[in-house]
Amino acid sequence: MALAGDPTGAETLKSDPGLPVDYVWVLVCGFLVMFMQAGFACVEAGFCRAKNATNLLTKNLMDFVVGALAFWAVGYALITGTDWKGLIGTSGFFLSGQGYDVGNYLSFFWQMVFAATAATIVSGAVAERIKFQAYLLYSIAITGFIYPVYAHWVWGGGWLSKLPFGLGHLDFAGSGVVHAVGGLVGLAGAIVLGPRFGKFDKNGKPRAIPGHNIPLATLGVFILWFGWYGFNPGSTFSAHHLRISVIAVNTTLAAAAASLTALLIVLAKTRKFDLGMALNGVLAGLVAITAPCAWVEAWAAVVIGVVAGIILVAGVYFLEAIKVDDPVGAVPVHGFNGLWGLIAVGLFADGTYGNYAIEPPFVKGLFYGGGVDQLIAQLIGAGALFVWAFGVGLILFKLLDVLIGIRVSPREEIQGLDLLEHGTPAYPEFYTVRR
Repeated sequence: MALAGDPTGAETLKSDPGLPVDYVWVLVCGFLVMFMQAGFACVEAGFCRAKNATNLLTKNLMDFVVGALAFWAVGYALITGTDWKGLIGTSGFFLSGQGYDVGNYLSFFWQMVFAATAATIVSGAVAERIKFQAYLLYSIAITGFIYPVYAHWVWGGGWLSKLPFGLGHLDFAGSGVVHAVGGLVGLAGAIVLGPRFGKFDKNGKPRAIPGHNIPLATLGVFILWFGWYGFNPGSTFSAHHLRISVIAVNTTLAAAAASLTALLIVLAKTRKFDLGMALNGVLAGLVAITAPCAWVEAWAAVVIGVVAGIILVAGVYFLEAIKVDDPVGAVPVHGFNGLWGLIAVGLFADGTYGNYAIEPPFVKGLFYGGGVDQLIAQLIGAGALFVWAFGVGLILFKLLDVLIGIRVSPREEIQGLDLLEHGTPAYPEFYTVRR
């Protein structure tokens, strides 16, 4: 393999002595995003039953393990390689040739942790009843193909980025590219799998299946919230963009507004302060602000968060009404609110920051006199995302179901996936095997 890039960074450094600051900034933010895997693991294990905790933790680990390898082999090239008709990249597989370059490796690491996040989101929607081997195959598919293709359309110079409306379809840190992709693939998986045993009674009324460890889930949400300060500000790809302070504040306010909104709506309905819904409200607000975080004022971040909280609660009840079982709320949190985040850009962008640039042209939405152009671009991108992620996800899970069967046996589901699939229950001292 030809070593044609700059693997030492010496030449790159000559071009701009200030680059080390940006490299450290992006890498540290990337480390925070990687640590979000721990947050997802805690949230999913805590919101599900004790008999499946080992299974969920293993899946979250394998998302990063197989995801990193699939993304290295294929996925990254599909995003950043030489563009083919606005659809896919066609060069740079295995980081070979010109890919052996410090700048390219920096970009790879950043995109890799994003791809792993998209894969992890799906695990919550299909939790407690999917076969482990089927899970591994879909994780490879989403990190190696589903996420990279859509990411190329938006971030790799593909067709959505070149729409003749506004500045093209925009998604600053991945409400759509990362979160909605994962959430909508998860929706497809949940539909193909069907609900867990006992989720709906004989009349179709949903039953609550409480998670086994709310403290663990709460810790997971705090880890994710902390990691989001890498996810969103790090997407400037430059520590020299002082807009990072605006991004951090917007990220905080949207999460807070969505959590409080979800808590109050459920309080009005049930007369209970539902911690689980408040926790998911935090995540819903974080997802919704991820696309517009760099382009909006604080008041708009609060409004975006309030709407995200409403979408979360409505989404949970909607899925139950159509008999879709999403054990951790991944679909309304990431899928529905990811789409809302994309739309919010076209409404609230205030015209003070460009497309990853501090120079004009700036991004301006409908409410700031920008007209409908940017909103049209955002709606087109959201529509394309839904068709791509949900459509390909549905095909993927249907195909896997035909080839290997994706749902565990009734005995395994009832007894728990930990012992039969992994041989290691998370809580062996409390585990009773029924024969």
